Amino acid sequence: MLSRVAERVYWMARYLERAENTARLVNTYRELMLDLPRGVGVEWRQLVDIAGAEPAFSRRYRSAGERNVLKYILADPDNPGSVLSCLVAARENGRTTRDLMPSEGWECINELYLFGRRKLAGKALPARLHQALSEVVTRCQQIAGLLNGTMSHGDAYHFMRAGGAIERADMTTRILDVGSATLVASGDQKPRLENRLWMNVLRAVSGYQMYRQYVRRRIRGPAAVRFLLQDKLFPRALAHNLDVVHEALEALPRNDAALRTVARVRRQLSELDIDGLFANGLHAYLDELQLEVAMIHDQVAATWFVPELDEAV
Repeated sequence: MLSRVAERVYWMARYLERAENTARLVNTYRELMLDLPRGVGVEWRQLVDIAGAEPAFSRRYRSAGERNVLKYILADPDNPGSVLSCLVAARENGRTTRDLMPSEGWECINELYLFGRRKLAGKALPARLHQALSEVVTRCQQIAGLLNGTMSHGDAYHFMRAGGAIERADMTTRILDVGSATLVASGDQKPRLENRLWMNVLRAVSGYQMYRQYVRRRIRGPAAVRFLLQDKLFPRALAHNLDVVHEALEALPRNDAALRTVARVRRQLSELDIDGLFANGLHAYLDELQLEVAMIHDQVAATWFVPELDEAV
């Protein structure tokens, strides 16, 4: 497999996962804005901060109201992380590597792109935005399940699996950031809002029922964060996704440096004191985690995706 082909498969999976999780993030934030009482201090600009797009957003928009923020995060072609931009990029990467996957996989990716362009690309937001974003989430999950169940588990599959898990790990920290940012903004009302807030965060990653089944405690911040960071059984928890990345990279050649990077992050996460984290600053630590996940990607790219070499993986 040529390095450029491996990179395209890897990024196809990342863009699909990013589109799904950005849709989840927006739906969660909109529900929080409706659910929380007025005067809490939660603003739409915080969603831009969580997405890591504040500088680029400020250059394009004068105000950070609901309409501008949602337009930028959902469909702005100049935002490479918008849902529609991710679907465009996933389709292009899938188109150039469609001989590596079942034809049904490519057809579903193309149909998802057409759906996103039809529902999100207009000047006005869809009247049923929640329904449209939920459809994006469902279709992304269908594609992931189809490829997992019908694609041969060779090198292309391992790159796809690693890319999806790295992106999911990053996006789980960003969805957790919704909780940390809201706690900071809520001030004196934090004790009254905490249960409602973390319930919405768990539902954003479809983790509410699994939390109740395995944790069996009242939903509180430290327990919810511990579940989404350190639980190895829940597929959207950070620890689980780091395990998946390790398994995928372990099946590839020349993997020593990449596996060492993953092992270091896994070790740091396993030793993390969640209760102390709440006392010392959850938001700052989540930013650090995002940098650590980015370092895993950097090592993967340096090992397998060097464009000037264009050699076989």
